[in-house]
Amino acid sequence: MKIFIINGGQVFGHSGGRFNATITAETIAFFESQPGFELKTTSINDDYNPLEEVEKYSWADVVIYHTPIWWFQVPHGLKKYIDVVFTAGHNKGIYKSDGRSADNPKINYGTGGMLHGKKYMLTTSWNAPKEAFTLPGEFFNEKSVDEGPLFGFHRMNAFTGMKPLSGIHFHDVEKNAAIQTDLKRYRAHLEQTFVAELQEDYNL
Repeated sequence: MKIFIINGGQVFGHSGGRFNATITAETIAFFESQPGFELKTTSINDDYNPLEEVEKYSWADVVIYHTPIWWFQVPHGLKKYIDVVFTAGHNKGIYKSDGRSADNPKINYGTGGMLHGKKYMLTTSWNAPKEAFTLPGEFFNEKSVDEGPLFGFHRMNAFTGMKPLSGIHFHDVEKNAAIQTDLKRYRAHLEQTFVAELQEDYNL
């Protein structure tokens, strides 16, 4: 199975990107310790060639995004990466059109992706505690990360044809970080998602 790992933990302002660098390193270590996986990686903090990044998407069976959330969206460095790479991928592996036809332009929007059969997984890190998403009267009105702030991110990936694997979200990482607990929970998530479930799907 071919895994493409994107570290979206941007170094900017007071953020050193350390948490997502740690999660990315944990992801790499996990797959390197397992048989049957090939890896490619990108950090948005490094220079990149857009067409080479398109090739990584085309090559991968699974794309893994690691990102902090800034002002309820992905960092501007990751957003720029997506804008630049996906634009470069028009008719070159990521999407060919928005899926509609001139005969009936009202239907089939979002069906022109070229990454069908591939999957993606998202991890996010937040200053917000998980209770901000779950308790009545709290900030996110009982909307989950995936149904609320990251809804557009998931539709973006659906536009390419990819389908989601279960993701994982890390909360309260600024004021009440519990790195070892988070890493333990994340390793269990990787075991369940890739060893127990996906290896069966891919007959590994």
